[in-house]
Order: sequence, then structure tokens, then C-alpha cells
Amino acid sequence: MRAPHRHASGTDHAGVLRGEDMAAFSAGFEDAVTLDVLGATVVKTGPWGQGPVLLQALALLEGFAPADLDPSTPDGAHLVLEALKLALADRDAWYGDPGPEDPPVPLATLLSPAYTADRRALLGAEASHEVRPGSPDGRAPFLPPLRETYDVVGAGGAAGEPTVRASGQPVPRASGQPVPRASGQPVPRASGATRGDTCHLDVVDRWGTVVSATPSGGWLQSSPTIPELGFCLGTRLQMTWLEPGAPSSLRPGRRPRTTLTPTLVLRDGACVAGLGSPGGDQQDQWQLLYLLRTLVGGYTPQQAIDAPALHTTSMPGSFWPRTWTPGGAVVEDRLGEGVIGSLERRGHVVTRAGDWALGRLSVVTRDPATGLLQGAANPRGDQGYAVGR
Repeated sequence: MRAPHRHASGTDHAGVLRGEDMAAFSAGFEDAVTLDVLGATVVKTGPWGQGPVLLQALALLEGFAPADLDPSTPDGAHLVLEALKLALADRDAWYGDPGPEDPPVPLATLLSPAYTADRRALLGAEASHEVRPGSPDGRAPFLPPLRETYDVVGAGGAAGEPTVRASGQPVPRASGQPVPRASGQPVPRASGATRGDTCHLDVVDRWGTVVSATPSGGWLQSSPTIPELGFCLGTRLQMTWLEPGAPSSLRPGRRPRTTLTPTLVLRDGACVAGLGSPGGDQQDQWQLLYLLRTLVGGYTPQQAIDAPALHTTSMPGSFWPRTWTPGGAVVEDRLGEGVIGSLERRGHVVTRAGDWALGRLSVVTRDPATGLLQGAANPRGDQGYAVGR
């Protein structure tokens, strides 16, 4: 690992791992984090990843009438975006992989009814343009640096090249919309265009064993291949923060707070679904839409996947350069002019992505009463598929 190898930047760098680091590592098992919500039990990874974001968002939204939770309506789309902003703010303030010397992630409080009720009171009629983490157990949250990305042609950037600036007054541009910058992670762009992506798979067998996995991290596009090893190095370490005091700051022996976030759904103790999606910061956001539409709206799995999608960009991204768009919302045009116009009037900074551009979900289900197995996959991008035998 100490021999320099060529990186995606075109420069040569040595690794930071030593043989004793590899020898000292061993994989293990961890308890999942669960939440009983909307008539089901939703199962996620712990706060070393972003998985509890989905649980926090579901808990926030459970306090509203079912008619208000349809993401295809003006009220539902607005509530989804605002709940996600609060959950993602807590992610950046509190989630991480603490060591023995660190305070634990206050997950029990973050998911508690009292804390959730206090946070739910922040969901107003207008779009928030702030990052608002909570203070569980009276602890002061980590506040990430906020950097906005704007197209500033003629002001220090080449044509089409966005420039990162500290949060402050917006820099005008012709279209009035912020421009996302490449992060090094192969995820869908706001336009829906893709250049490779994270992978996800869900499997269920006749006995009801369900596996949901997002095994991604060694990207050929950005990772050096080590000839002596025969595989790429993982690149998830880029998700650690370099700012001191962050719960996911870079420290020896600590896992980066990954965006990889598969999901299981239980009813009466039996697993009835496994689902997940590529998409970086959007993974739990798109899964939230699916769960609201199936658990509340009565959609079939394929109907829920096919329905118009949206997500917020009003939080620091998990990948460099960690920019955000205050009040940002990316939507599929199929949401319709009525919903999109309502979001804009409420103060959301809307980017239209096209009709079939957002979401990469796949899902498998099993009916415990009949043993019926089903699979559904995303048609966007012609990348996903469902198959049975």
C-alpha cells in the first residue's frame, strides 16, 4: 500500500494502510436500528451510516393525516422535503462511528416521541432555507460549514464550470438556478443523466429470507487498481469530514459515515419487503417516497417506484466539495405544474429534472400468509430489472 499508484486525478499517491492495519481488522455483526411507524417496522443500519435518516423522516411525518402524506400533492411534496431537511441536518450534526473516547450518537433521543414532536413543530408552511439540527439531551450540535455552488461565468470560472463560494448572498446567473458540481461519486445528476452508479440488490427466497444490500465503494472511475491485489481500493473514506469536531471526522479505525442504506420492512415480526437504491444522499429520500406510497397510499411496489420522484438538496452533500442549495428541491416534471408551482410559491428553489430522471429503487416482497413473492424495479435509465424463478 506504500507504493505510489495513479489516481483519477492523474497524480501518484501512496496509500495510508499498513499490513498490520489489515491484519487487525475483522468484520462483525451489529444490531439493526428499528422503528415501528405507519403500521410497519422499518429496519436500518446504525448511525455509522445515514440509515436512521429514513426513520427520523418517517417519525416526523407520522404525525400528519394520511391525506397530507401523498408526495404527488402540493402539501405532501412540501412536507416530505421539509421533514427530510430536518432529518438530514441531524445526520450531519450527530451521525458517525464514535470510538471509546467519544460521546455516543444520541440515537435513542433522536428517534424518541418527545424529540420528534419538538422537531415536527418546525415544519412550517414555507420552505426553510436553513440547516437546522436539533439539540438532543441538551447537547450542542456540530454545525457543518455551508458552501453554495453557483455558475459564475466571467467571474473566475470557465464557461460551464461552477465555483464554490461560502454561504452568503447568492451569485446571479442566467437561469437563476445553482449548478451541481461533480463529486467524484458516480451518482445521477440533477438532470437525470448518469455516468455509472452505485449498485443495489434485493433477494427473497421461498422460505422468506430477505437480503437487501448496497455493496458499493470500489469505483473503477475514481479508484486506483492495485495490480498486486487485483482490485480497486474502496473510496468511501472520502466521505469523512476533515473539520475537527464533526461526528464523522477522519480518525484512525473509524468508519466513514456512508450513504449506503438498504432497508427491510417487517409486519408482525415477519419480513415483508427489502428495498434500496443507488443515489448517494438521495437513497433514503427516494425510499421515503416509496414507503409513504405503499404503507399509506396503498400503491403496489411497481406503482410506487414508477410514481414521480423528488428530493432535497438543501443540506451539505456527503461528497466533496459538500455544497448545498438553500431551499433546493429537484423534481420530476411529471409531478405536474400544479404541484411544482405550489412548491415554488412556498419558497422551494426548484430544479426540474425531466419526466423520468430521479430514483433508482428496486424492491422484493413476500406475503407471509400466501408465500407469494414479488419483485419490482426502476425503469429509469434502463438499468434495473426484476427476475424470479
